[in-house]
Amino acid sequence: MNQPAQFSIEPGQEGQGDRLCFTGSLSISSLGDLSNELEQLSGPIGTIDIGQIEHIDTIGAWIVHSQSVKWQCPVNGADADAQRLIDAVQVGDEGADSAGLRARQLPPLQRILGEIGESVSLAGHTLLGLIGFLGATLLTMGTLIRHPSHMRWNAVIQRFEVVGVKALGIIGLMSFLIGIVIAQQGAVQLRQFGMEVLTVNLVGRLTFRELGVLMTAIMVAGRSGSAFAAQIGTMKLTEEIDAMRTIGVSPMEALIMPRIMASVVMMPLLGFYSSIIAIIGGGFLCAVSLDIPPVTFIQRLREVVPLHDIWIGLIKAPVFGLIIGMTGCFQGLQVKANAEEVGLRTTAAVVQAIFMVIVLDAVFAVLFTWVGWT
Repeated sequence: MNQPAQFSIEPGQEGQGDRLCFTGSLSISSLGDLSNELEQLSGPIGTIDIGQIEHIDTIGAWIVHSQSVKWQCPVNGADADAQRLIDAVQVGDEGADSAGLRARQLPPLQRILGEIGESVSLAGHTLLGLIGFLGATLLTMGTLIRHPSHMRWNAVIQRFEVVGVKALGIIGLMSFLIGIVIAQQGAVQLRQFGMEVLTVNLVGRLTFRELGVLMTAIMVAGRSGSAFAAQIGTMKLTEEIDAMRTIGVSPMEALIMPRIMASVVMMPLLGFYSSIIAIIGGGFLCAVSLDIPPVTFIQRLREVVPLHDIWIGLIKAPVFGLIIGMTGCFQGLQVKANAEEVGLRTTAAVVQAIFMVIVLDAVFAVLFTWVGWT
């Protein structure tokens, strides 16, 4: 039976440090608490002696090597097998360092700059990928225009229901509450100047021009964009998309285009619906809190909201829908061979879609101001 691994400290020659002597079996089954005891050594150690050990395995060789590196001292008394194990452990340790497998502690500033650089590089690659995906989408759209029989209308109609009809409830509730909040906060501020009646202007122009379609886009991105990424990502993970290509079915025609078309077509309808519900919410609060009758509210609304405000929302909506559909499908196609990627790509699809929608909304705001639609 192997004896438990032990060590002792013997005084060395003056000025050369003590001698660390191992006895017993340096194997994983006999080490016990040896590693923790070695951590308590205060040194200095001048040499390590393993001539009295009974047996040594790779774990024991690693302990001897780590102590040799720690104290910068040689190992004596090793037989051929022990020396072979120690040399192998040393080569593996040096290889890990040279290959960068061991984590290196970088200065905080260098680490932050490195993370920023990685993020910028990732954003650049994603942008290039989206541009390429837009090109593939336009080519597929051209093919479907030339060959309408390739369009899967049943899939398109089913996506209309998922993206549009089933979203009416949550979008309506959100819009109604947003209309109430806009009217309430606007009335509080305008009351200081005795101009509560301008709350109607605020609610009407803000919802039709900006918040109606913008909040709808954010809701659709979180609801449908994430679903697109998860569905296509799961199909990519289970190799269903590869199987479709094998049997001659284009994934762009069968999977991507129905989802993008549903997003583009349903976004203007959902945005207009959201604006109307928000107006109803604002009118409800004006009637309850400001004593503005619904008839007066509607009449005032017709006077202060120009028609181009409605057109602005309807022009922006399909562009937002295209961005949401493309981002969700693109991120789904980027899923690699593990389940964690589905969650990561779904999150990325939502974040990127919302970010791009807000950026485009700012671009549209400047563009419409430049053309005189203020």
